[in-house]
Amino acid sequence: MTAKHLLKMSDLTQADIMEILALADQMKFNQQHNLSHRALEGKTLGMIFTKASTRTRVSFETGMFQLGGHAINLTPADAQFGRGEPIEDTAGVLSRYVNGVMIRTFAQKDVEDFARYGSVPVINGLTDDEHPCQILADLMTVREHLATLAGLTVCWVGDGNNVCGSLIVGALTCGMKIRVACPEGYDPRPDVLERVRNNPGFTLLRDPREAAEGANAVFTDVFASMGQEDDAPKRLADLAGYQVNMELLSLCAKNVVVQHCLPAHRGEEITAEAFAAHAKEIYDEAENRLHAQKAVMALLMGERD
Repeated sequence: MTAKHLLKMSDLTQADIMEILALADQMKFNQQHNLSHRALEGKTLGMIFTKASTRTRVSFETGMFQLGGHAINLTPADAQFGRGEPIEDTAGVLSRYVNGVMIRTFAQKDVEDFARYGSVPVINGLTDDEHPCQILADLMTVREHLATLAGLTVCWVGDGNNVCGSLIVGALTCGMKIRVACPEGYDPRPDVLERVRNNPGFTLLRDPREAAEGANAVFTDVFASMGQEDDAPKRLADLAGYQVNMELLSLCAKNVVVQHCLPAHRGEEITAEAFAAHAKEIYDEAENRLHAQKAVMALLMGERD
């Protein structure tokens, strides 16, 4: 793996992604067959949360335990950075104690500054701009169900948020085509659009039906994420026509895979019927956060050639 950190999807080459997914597949096989893979024996991961999460904390903490290491959960309530300590000081000191740091926070700059001032690998567990760990799990899941990635057509329906932006980069890097359907005012970030402006594999649409036509995989996310609660009524109204439902899925390929990073608000971005019909893939996706992140941690924090 060429990257020293995982801060954003664009840090990874296609070869990096394939290496991560291959190791994640092996780690999942090992777990299913009670085989140990203790690549991080005696090592410690510091986990910094300024945004709460169920799946991120449990998957990283469990993953470190299964790899033979230990994880320390740090929140603003019990750490100095929550009381105004500069990032460069926190990064410099934590780098003396731990072998890697996972950060789940708001500003992408905070994650990048931590990597700049620290001396250990940094993993982005989510920011307002990026969610690379989620996309690695998504790519792993799609490949499990459809046996390949290159040449597939995937679509995103809904808000062009952080998950959408990371998916665009990850899908195109893996040789997939991606169509994004969102209303005006909810487009992916300008820097993402500029990055893919001349890529023939990317299409931005307003009609979700057009985006879903023949798609091999459909992705969605909540219409109002953490921190957007005050805007929720407007967002729900604006995005009401961008729901994943059985009618939309009938336009896709017959073996379409549905992905939702959870938590899901049934009746908003996805209907209860559509969720139930594709719950297997969605729960596989959630499980694969564990395996993909174990692979990332092992490659970044383990012994490197």
